[in-house]
Amino acid sequence: MDEVEVVVAHSERATLRVGDVFLKVDADQARIDAEVEAMSLAPVPTPEVLWRKPPVLAIAAVPGTTLGRLGGPSTGAPAAWAAAGAAIRKLHEAPLPPRVGRAGRSVVALAAELDAECEALVANGLLPAALVTRNRRVAEAALRPWTPAFTHGDLQIAHVFLDGDEVTGIIDWSEAGRGDALYDLATFTLGHEERLGDVLAGYGTGIDLDVIHAWWSLRSLLAVRWLIEHGFDPFAPGCEVDVLRSLM
Repeated sequence: MDEVEVVVAHSERATLRVGDVFLKVDADQARIDAEVEAMSLAPVPTPEVLWRKPPVLAIAAVPGTTLGRLGGPSTGAPAAWAAAGAAIRKLHEAPLPPRVGRAGRSVVALAAELDAECEALVANGLLPAALVTRNRRVAEAALRPWTPAFTHGDLQIAHVFLDGDEVTGIIDWSEAGRGDALYDLATFTLGHEERLGDVLAGYGTGIDLDVIHAWWSLRSLLAVRWLIEHGFDPFAPGCEVDVLRSLM
């Protein structure tokens, strides 16, 4: 009999695995709706939707393995990372979806959120002021006009599956929508900065590396307090705080 594996769980949502089926439980029906819609529109391999019964979405497991996880070693040959980059490019060049995704927050709103978060990180003694100040300056480069693309919005390395150098599935589309393409690239390489060149070999040229670095800082600054409050550890080796330190 298959056991129930808790993949991730916090106060907002939970994902369980039973054999080859994933059950996603989300109190926000809009996120489930956005995920199903995005998977139907994305021109890359996505999981098969088995059934929906709010607040649960059942999807099939995708074949293959990931290239690693945040805080762990990266795996896969350069060709596999390049294949992931090519798949991300294909997504970004697809017709725009109707919704605005997490990567599509306005520059004004994002700057205000970032300033408030930086102030809270220092005031609560979570991070040294010098670390926050330096990374806030680096993050500034991400706050610029950008051309909307079809973005995944949460393209963590653990969400892209490959078999050799073939992408077999990209999962977790609840944050997808119109947004800044470089947000996806930065999210995918967060904590595995040494693989950025391999990813861009498949994605293509013309990428502003300063903006990628900025998104590494910005995404990490915004994540630290949320992760702590939801039972995760951004101070673990190779995770968000180490990313911030690497940009000093």
